Amino acid sequence: MRSIPLLPAIVLLVIFLLGPVISSFYGSLTNASLSGTAAQGASFVGFDNYLTLLTDPDFPKSLLLTLVFLVASAILGQNILGLGLALLMRSSGRLIRALVGTFVVTAWVMPEIVAAFSAYAFFNDSGTLNGLLRAVGITGPNWLYGLPMIAIILANIWRGTAFSMLVYAAALHDVPEEIIEAAEVDGAQGWQRLVFITLPLIRRGISTNLMLTTLQTLAVFTLIFVMTGGGPGTNSATLPVLAYQQAFQFGDLGLGTAIATIMLLIGAAFSIFYIRLLKPEVD
Repeated sequence: MRSIPLLPAIVLLVIFLLGPVISSFYGSLTNASLSGTAAQGASFVGFDNYLTLLTDPDFPKSLLLTLVFLVASAILGQNILGLGLALLMRSSGRLIRALVGTFVVTAWVMPEIVAAFSAYAFFNDSGTLNGLLRAVGITGPNWLYGLPMIAIILANIWRGTAFSMLVYAAALHDVPEEIIEAAEVDGAQGWQRLVFITLPLIRRGISTNLMLTTLQTLAVFTLIFVMTGGGPGTNSATLPVLAYQQAFQFGDLGLGTAIATIMLLIGAAFSIFYIRLLKPEVD
């Protein structure tokens, strides 16, 4: 009887979350297409789409690029920089906090398509970054053609760091000042207070932020598509871009949905890992 009030929420979750997942998984087991006879009525083909991916040289390359993008821009870049900025704002004056907060948060609140075109203009061969480098006598590379992964990693760090900064700022706010002061009186250096006191106390916030930034970055499409289109060739085609190409450029909806399903499984694996990190802290 106590669970009856939860029934409406459970029904909504099943309809709007579980329903699309099941539909997507079934779609990955068909030969659905945008053209041809399969466009009128898709046939069940089992795991043929997944077997096709195993023999497609573009898929393992895209999977590797996705993991590199994920680790470099989210797990390391956004989290480390976000924590550093949160610590900076905690120990700085009001003016510094206002300037840093405004500059960083602007990139996050900006519509994604606007942020993507801004990043494209910045990393373009004749864009802002190379213009600044030329001003000091350095000839910059063609970032979007020669170093596309570095460009999109840096752009995603710029775009998403504000979220991590806000999460860590809230977590640091809950750290008791008397514990930090006691450690300082005992002679603990700044890095010792950070490693042995602050980080363990905000462990829950770190795990939660890692999960959220990982899932957000795994689904990044617009930023990459606008900046490089997955190119040159397939040198920056992460799984979301590859799924789009297969489904809407080549018309193979079944294969594109199979890639999306694999992305879902990757996100679930990371989520389970982060939840296990949180488990000892859950009451």
